[in-house]
Amino acid sequence: MHGLSNLLLIMVILLNFFTLGSSRLGSCIRAVAIQGALLALLPVAAHGWSWHTLLLAGGAFAMKGVLIPWVLLRTIREVRIRREIEPLIGYIPTMMLGALITSGAFIFADYLPLLPEHHGDLFIPTSLTTLFVGFLLLMTRRKAITQVLGYLVLENGIFIFGILLAEAMPMMVEAGVLLDLLVGVFVMGIVMNQINREFSTLNTERLSALKG
Repeated sequence: MHGLSNLLLIMVILLNFFTLGSSRLGSCIRAVAIQGALLALLPVAAHGWSWHTLLLAGGAFAMKGVLIPWVLLRTIREVRIRREIEPLIGYIPTMMLGALITSGAFIFADYLPLLPEHHGDLFIPTSLTTLFVGFLLLMTRRKAITQVLGYLVLENGIFIFGILLAEAMPMMVEAGVLLDLLVGVFVMGIVMNQINREFSTLNTERLSALKG
């Protein structure tokens, strides 16, 4: 199980880089969906089979891997956008920042006073990396839908960290996190439809026209 968890986490990091380097919104949504599906397997890989882990894995897969990506893919079909054209920071510099973030997360994790059973695990560095990659997407992309993807990636980082506490964390708290994620995405979907209806674009810089 230890090796399987680390393999899943390495794939999550690779998907972070793919999301940072791709301009195609459909590909980014699918990458985040695959990342969510991989994370849904993580509770079982880390803690074994139990009703608790199976419910958490099933809920995470349904929402992160299926429902939310379906909503986002439907949104880009309706608003007819395919690419993030002009990010605030180019794709290559963004990937370089992602590499620095990943390196820093692994270095920082080495200095943390972890329990002996967590030494050699990639949970902490992957969690920190994914969290900050989500922030990077939020700060460097102009399209509202790409910023929603940043929010999803950020939540994935929180989810990874929470898996370390899955046996102690009450199910209601875990369900609350997933519910907050779902509500946040639906709210952003409503906002994106309103922006597109008023301005015929999903560029968030046009929100300045709402002043006054």
